Amino acid sequence: MTSPDQPALLVQGLGLQIGGARILEDVGFSVATGEMVGVIGPNGAGKTTLFNLISGVLKPTEGSVQLDGADVTSASIHHRARAGLGRTFQTSSLFPRLSVLENVRLAAQAALGGSLSVFRFPSRTDSATSVAQQNVAEVGLEDKLHTAAGDLSHGDKRKVEIAMLLAGDPAVILLDEPMAGVASGDVPGLSAIIRRMHRDRGCTVMMVEHHMDVVLGLVDRVAVMHHGKLLAIDTPDAVMANPTVQSAYLGEPV
Repeated sequence: MTSPDQPALLVQGLGLQIGGARILEDVGFSVATGEMVGVIGPNGAGKTTLFNLISGVLKPTEGSVQLDGADVTSASIHHRARAGLGRTFQTSSLFPRLSVLENVRLAAQAALGGSLSVFRFPSRTDSATSVAQQNVAEVGLEDKLHTAAGDLSHGDKRKVEIAMLLAGDPAVILLDEPMAGVASGDVPGLSAIIRRMHRDRGCTVMMVEHHMDVVLGLVDRVAVMHHGKLLAIDTPDAVMANPTVQSAYLGEPV
């Protein structure tokens, strides 16, 4: 049985070297169960690489990743998903010709262990359909259930991606730039969905995001990446007051 003090996510000495070039070096931190941590840093700082190593898209050349006490450093993406890890990506991963309901239903089918079929028309009583409907409602798109995903605004596409993520009921969630490409008017609503998801589900969240106001308004702690290293990880106020962070990332005192 896992100790109550066991972190949901533990990263130790994580590094990635490709062809002699160090992409990520000696990154280590822990994230408590139910905590939300923002990851910031300039382009090329290693934020998405960090997420790729945690989620299994890339394999580290150094260090380890643990989910709820279990070492998943060498595990596949699918094994990590079964262990409770969910992730969104910077670019949309939707089936544009399928409806909102059908997209989320496919994710629900995968989580429930059923066969993935885009050809079988969803039944109103199908368990995957029921899960999909609940998660679509959770992100506020119940009035667009039968709208083709490709016809949605970018902000609504992000909501569908979150609904698909939630259909798998992950314990640890990685959000990679959820506000990327989203119109400014849609950012507050999307932020509210992330806040509500975190609060109501009690899940652990790490979020890469360039919108500083979004990060500072949502997270418990902020991790600052710079040149492939973890520069600092602390409360938002402490990070913003850190002179090293101000010099390396923010450029001037704030």
